[in-house]
Amino acid sequence: MKFTKMHGCGNDYIYFDCTKEDFPGGAEGEKQAAIKLSDRHFGIGGDGIIIIKKGTKADFEMVMYNADGSRSQMCGNGIRCVGKYVYDAGYTKGREFTAESMGAVKILKVEEGEPGDKVTKLSVDMGSPILEAEKIPVVLKGGRVIQHPLTIADVEYKTTCVSMGNPHAVVFIDKKPSEFPVCEIGPLFENDKFFPERTNTEFAYVEDRRTIWMRVWERGTGETLACGTGTCATVVAAILNGLVDAGEKITVHLLGGDLEIQWSGNEGDSVFMTGPAENVFTGNVDL
Repeated sequence: MKFTKMHGCGNDYIYFDCTKEDFPGGAEGEKQAAIKLSDRHFGIGGDGIIIIKKGTKADFEMVMYNADGSRSQMCGNGIRCVGKYVYDAGYTKGREFTAESMGAVKILKVEEGEPGDKVTKLSVDMGSPILEAEKIPVVLKGGRVIQHPLTIADVEYKTTCVSMGNPHAVVFIDKKPSEFPVCEIGPLFENDKFFPERTNTEFAYVEDRRTIWMRVWERGTGETLACGTGTCATVVAAILNGLVDAGEKITVHLLGGDLEIQWSGNEGDSVFMTGPAENVFTGNVDL
């Protein structure tokens, strides 16, 4: 079956075009393919797989699996790559179109690239952040989770929790996270009982009112070079904590590149994410 390897800021997935044919083996086949193909030594290598289908609630549908075979509700970098794929393939002629993932519909807009050219940058309306504890979810009841003390490996971390369709725990640290032990602390956050559905965790340093440095531990995958929903959650958390300016475009530096995030600070307003999407290579694989 033909695949396309793509990445957004280094957050790489293996994409399958199932707009005309079903993925072999149904949901179980998709899960097993994610586990097998994501392996960077014995497979193609990636943070997971994404299957592109025709949408029922939107123009297109994104079906995403993490590297461990678990389903994920949303991936900001992944959905930008879906946008690039369908636009480059001529499946849509408009510069603005929609894609759904597990029922959530997102609006994508081509920022760089004309008809007949390859798209290099897209923006996504990621929807409004979910800030209520039980809906994120965490084990607290009611209200927002801002600077909540959480003890991990005998260290207390002030944690701000946000859902962007998937749960995120954001921890602000006092220096750039290049030397932070993400691979040691990340899985402890992911599997802590405070998070009933596990969590993604962002370790972020605010350089100034419009600049953040961030590393991320993704639920079901491990550390990745970037996370679109995590970047959105981090900017939302930074605004809630008064660390950056609401309504401004905030640049977030990730291991794999930069994303721009904008949120008004109003709970019902959408978070907007702008960033690159790139092809790596195409090929065929036996499933």
